[in-house]
Amino acid sequence: MRPLNTLCALLAGISCHVAPSVAEDRPNVILIVTDDQGYGDLACHGNPSLRTPNLDRLRSESVSLTNFHVDPYCTPTRAALMTGRYCTKVGAWTVTRGRQLLDPGERIMPEYFASAGYRTGMFGKWHLGDPYPYAPRFRGFEETVRHKAGGVDELGNPPENSFIDDSYFRNGRAEKFKGYCTDVFFREALRFIGTDDSRPFFVYLATNAMHSPFGVPERYRRRFDEQGHPENRAKFYGMIENFDDNLGLLMRELKERKLEDNTILIFMSDNGTSAGSDGKPGSADGFNSGMRGKKGSVYDGGHRVPCFVRWPAEIAGGREFSGLTTHRDWLPTLIEACNLNAGPVRFDGRSMAAPLRGESSTWPDRMLVVEHQDGMLESALPNGSVSHPFAVLSERWRLVNGKLYDATKDPGQTNDVAKAHPAVVNAHLQAYRDYWEEIGSAKERYSRLQLGHPTENPTEFTARDWFPTEGKVFWATSQTSDDALFPNGYWPVHVREAGTYRFELRRYPEGVTQPIGASRARISIGEKSATADTRPEAETVAFELLLPQGPAMLRTWLTDAASGRERGAYFIKVLRQTGSGPQPERSD
Repeated sequence: MRPLNTLCALLAGISCHVAPSVAEDRPNVILIVTDDQGYGDLACHGNPSLRTPNLDRLRSESVSLTNFHVDPYCTPTRAALMTGRYCTKVGAWTVTRGRQLLDPGERIMPEYFASAGYRTGMFGKWHLGDPYPYAPRFRGFEETVRHKAGGVDELGNPPENSFIDDSYFRNGRAEKFKGYCTDVFFREALRFIGTDDSRPFFVYLATNAMHSPFGVPERYRRRFDEQGHPENRAKFYGMIENFDDNLGLLMRELKERKLEDNTILIFMSDNGTSAGSDGKPGSADGFNSGMRGKKGSVYDGGHRVPCFVRWPAEIAGGREFSGLTTHRDWLPTLIEACNLNAGPVRFDGRSMAAPLRGESSTWPDRMLVVEHQDGMLESALPNGSVSHPFAVLSERWRLVNGKLYDATKDPGQTNDVAKAHPAVVNAHLQAYRDYWEEIGSAKERYSRLQLGHPTENPTEFTARDWFPTEGKVFWATSQTSDDALFPNGYWPVHVREAGTYRFELRRYPEGVTQPIGASRARISIGEKSATADTRPEAETVAFELLLPQGPAMLRTWLTDAASGRERGAYFIKVLRQTGSGPQPERSD
């Protein structure tokens, strides 16, 4: 086999200028990321209920990373995967609360490929921002077919979406698609792969399955109903088997097109299981490969996930690598494997080229941080404790919320041995303090929504992007009609150019003929504000404001006509008017 290309000075953070080879000589790359599928949610990992012949075959033909870890939730994992850096450094470390927007200043995975002459496509779930400049079509992807937000039924998507015959967004425009969601995204990825184009391709295929609300064609769940599984688990397992069928179609297509040998095919999940197990120590409820915790947990069950990589032309399959690896390793690995220009970025991951070649003895020990950041960053205390769950991982040890577990002897993480190993505890706590010192400056940074940019004018966003001030953030479109909810929040924005801006406020998505139900509306942005009486039967209320250029906080209030209480506008559209009179002075 030919050796992988050498990655010069990547981990030292020094600019690496490799003379690029002819683009057609480079491997294709397909990066598949499933949603909420844990390590135990595959037959080849011992699940007694599932049949996953294609995942099992892929594992048998791949290098299987058996000690591979991500973040315990989807947006943080996706942000770190795209950048090779901790999610807390790149602005997207939780799923809502204004912290799911990936810093537009970060160079991300598809941009590396695009600059090397690859054609790039993204299909499925993004969850790193929907307006400009956050959407994937603005971040290096030539073609995208996706849903918005974190799921097909969430705010920003057509309200009728329900997994089957939904509307998704092709390059930013809504389009009706026939069929089940996973079938659609695989079908579109296969169409992109089959395009008559001599350039190599990079495909990011990130399914919304197996995320809730669980839904799958009846034929996929019937066997699990008959086995006596709870309803949600029966659907969840059915979604996995549907995915497995689609994976088989993809693998067959690659073989028939003679693309199999020189295509790097990666499979992984974004966090631990959501419905395959309850995640409790020693529980017989579901199957979790003996691990403690599930999605959202900083125990291994929340972030240790399956990961296989197959590349027949370059690496021998049918092997396992048990070294401690992470999703942040994939970008530096692909930069090396595909001979891309690394540039000056200092990654938090490291290239896995050596273990993929079988040189596992060259893989040193390391410490990795896993956190559950449910909102804004908070300051670490001097003793290393914080108000949110965290873990520090090394090859042998897991420090979880101050308790220490020997992963080699206690994979279920039930026996705290911190008192017997104080030096180990202190070393892991110091690694956590060092991490916090490095990322501390990020806690004051906003990834702002852009107003008036010519690339996207008007721009639209939703309450899902709020920093909440009253109530909880919600994300399902169905919740907009709940009259008992009175949430509010603010949007950090940046007014690109001074001028007159029109703001349209709604409680329901555009196109839904439901009254706004408000007797009064207010808006404030920076030092500008306005109030208007409204007709409760109206569907929208609009304001025009003359704004200076620069950063601001945007907030809205709708006074409920029935109760007199206030909630924020759930949907907002902002248009910069042209030729609309005098312009205010710029404000930095």
